[in-house]
Amino acid sequence: MARLEVHQFPSRSDNYGVLVHDKATGATAAIDAPDAEELLAALHEKGWKLTHILTTHHHNDHTAGNAAVKRATGCTIVGPAKEAESIPGIDVTVREGDRVEIGGATARVIETPGHTRGHVSYHFPDDELVFVGDTLFSVGCGRLLEGDAKTMWSSLEKLAKLPPETTLYCGHEYTDANCRFALTVEPENHALQARAKVVAKLAERGAPALPTTIKQELDSNPFLRPSSPAIQKRLGMEGRPLNEIFGEIRRRKDQF
Repeated sequence: MARLEVHQFPSRSDNYGVLVHDKATGATAAIDAPDAEELLAALHEKGWKLTHILTTHHHNDHTAGNAAVKRATGCTIVGPAKEAESIPGIDVTVREGDRVEIGGATARVIETPGHTRGHVSYHFPDDELVFVGDTLFSVGCGRLLEGDAKTMWSSLEKLAKLPPETTLYCGHEYTDANCRFALTVEPENHALQARAKVVAKLAERGAPALPTTIKQELDSNPFLRPSSPAIQKRLGMEGRPLNEIFGEIRRRKDQF
């Protein structure tokens, strides 16, 4: 049964912060802490008391607020065991399959390396929510900074297998630019064409195209679609391993 209320707010230049609140118990988790002042302001706005920070990965634009927020709230900082030495203030380390309790709600930890070597995502199955940090973006994916294409493709496959109705929150809002790139890879994709039009109108208003859903990404995100015959043909990679096709799409995005 769904328990959680989610509050998304802009942070830094293109990050998005997220608060997850269990109405029954009052427990509240932040997904990462990009900026302490902005996170504390969001908590004040909602009238919620922070109990946890669920860290997805060690990058400074996701952990810069950890120390100040912990001092202000006394929260527990949870994060990936494989990056524990790089995460300020970490209290609890987690690995694949671990469970994290936020009040009466339970998150399942999914290891999703590729952007960083120990990146994790947090899936709340009962609430049909997943928080993926910088592994998967709206019509995009994270850069391969500490992993290779094979590693990242394996992580994306895990996320792609979640129920299609799962609502997905990511760490940055790049959707408009991602759509422009995606249309160079699969211009005949009608779902992508329609989404690009909606996203462009949102961008004109300065409004986010987040959150998204697993289904929406499966339909329109080229990084989840290396099996598409149209993509394989355009890249000249018919029948090649999917992780290699994914890697070529990522290489092209890096140069776009």
